[in-house]
Amino acid sequence: MKLLIKGGRVIDPGNGIDAVMDVFIAAGKIVGMGANPPGFHANREINAANLVVCPGLVDLSARLREPGFEYKATLESEMGAAVAGGITSLACTPDTDPPLDEPGLVEMLKHRARSLNQAHVYPIGALTQGLKGERLTEMAELRDAGCVAFGQSDMPLTNARVMMHAMQYASTFGFGVWLRPQDASLADGGVAHDGEVATRLGLPAVSVCAETVALSNIILMARETGATVHLCRISSAEGVAMVRAARQQGLPVTCDVTANHIHLSEMDIGFFDSNCHLVPPLRGLSDRNALRAGLLDGTIDAVCSDHTPVDDDAKQSPFGEAEAGATGLELLLPLTLKWAREMKIPLAAAMARITMEPARILGIDAGHLSLGAAADLCIFDPDQYWKVEAAALKSQGKNTPFLGMELQGKVKYTLVNGTIVHEG
Repeated sequence: MKLLIKGGRVIDPGNGIDAVMDVFIAAGKIVGMGANPPGFHANREINAANLVVCPGLVDLSARLREPGFEYKATLESEMGAAVAGGITSLACTPDTDPPLDEPGLVEMLKHRARSLNQAHVYPIGALTQGLKGERLTEMAELRDAGCVAFGQSDMPLTNARVMMHAMQYASTFGFGVWLRPQDASLADGGVAHDGEVATRLGLPAVSVCAETVALSNIILMARETGATVHLCRISSAEGVAMVRAARQQGLPVTCDVTANHIHLSEMDIGFFDSNCHLVPPLRGLSDRNALRAGLLDGTIDAVCSDHTPVDDDAKQSPFGEAEAGATGLELLLPLTLKWAREMKIPLAAAMARITMEPARILGIDAGHLSLGAAADLCIFDPDQYWKVEAAALKSQGKNTPFLGMELQGKVKYTLVNGTIVHEG
């Protein structure tokens, strides 16, 4: 199949490209940009006038709910949601049932994902057996099975000795350790940020200290062991400052923020809107602004969807009892574009946060449009508005704080290995 994408605005942050040009695809690879390659005759042409052509998006955090939670979502539904959102590569968390702590489970998931011929799936393996925080998994075997890094998802790792051993082992073999900084004892039972909204609504609170105490321990152990650590879903101004200081000291630390947290704060909980029950919790306006600024100056490397589909019954409970999480695969692009417009930064700089930077963290060959590279592309209309409604979402989970809102930026085509997997 030979495909010509004609007249689009090609944005490739990895190669410093931002220009109107044609893109030529053959045998699943990018074979030309700009000038027509000799002897190239397209089987199909896509008119990309007034559209943006960019690398397929890369998402650092998505719960695909298989195996074990198929009543919340299936691999088919969430892969469909990913490509509808322009995402061609994603990292899936290990908190399945059973957790991704055995090579056979990882291989099964990879096989299932490949059979769907949609987005590329990169599993994050469980750091400890059963995610119980007690005994390390066989990381080398899990890496051979396809895991790209190791973490605990939202499960606590309270034993400092286990964390130290995990980082020492990972450092020895060059494995990445992914941790969400939260002290389990300080956050125990909390569902909202420790601020005026939680006080007014009488909700159990999670203080910023729960993040910073854990973050301090992680950074100190990373310095001691030399482990490469990725900090998942930073949520506070103090957390951003600590990450900035660690990076200035030359520590191999990266971090991400969710698309929800760069736009929302504790004020959006309103009157117990359970769609705003997230982990980590939405924090104060000053925290939100610090996250936006940290993403702008590069302290925060990437934006992730933190995609967490939840069934309706679990979200219709009272706020404190509702299951935490929000669907996000289809909102990653428009929410990143919204941040870029509000911060008045170039489109190419914004796209780097959801293409080349997350690909770099994952250590995968993706997020760029180099000649000879796999033709994983997203083609979107940056000006088209669309309303976030349950019927408009491909994901089986319809839970998002942005329901009913109009967002700008609509994916028109998604290509994986040169094949059109979504056309909207």
